[in-house]
Amino acid sequence: MTSLALAAALRDERHGRLDMLPYARALDLHFDQDDSEVRLIMPFAIGLVGAPGRIHGGALAGLLEIAGLAAVIVAQADADHLPRIRPVTVTVDFMREGSPIDTHAAATVTRLGRRIVNVSSLAWQYDRSRPIAAANINFLLDWPEAT
Repeated sequence: MTSLALAAALRDERHGRLDMLPYARALDLHFDQDDSEVRLIMPFAIGLVGAPGRIHGGALAGLLEIAGLAAVIVAQADADHLPRIRPVTVTVDFMREGSPIDTHAAATVTRLGRRIVNVSSLAWQYDRSRPIAAANINFLLDWPEAT
């Protein structure tokens, strides 16, 4: 029930850690939010380096996917009754090299259906208007059967 744990953290706190998701814990992700969006922060660590002096693409893709998941959870009407949320497709565009500094990410739900949710995620470092990576993600919502 990690989606429910994440939903509870997002509902109850304005900023905090994302330790309930193993990959988020490995990336040491934190979040900050206001009424309009959830922003993730991935602090720089030497373990995130891919090519010398650059953030690994897999770490960036994971950051973008988790930002998308947070946006889907926040968009749900009832955070206490969530479906199973599974990514179907994740398409990442790497735009600039990631420098060895903190990286930020946020996502926007572009289409919210009963079964499919489309999300656009963005990662940046120095300036949000100059993203280092972006992703388009399709999530499948698997609602439990009503009994």
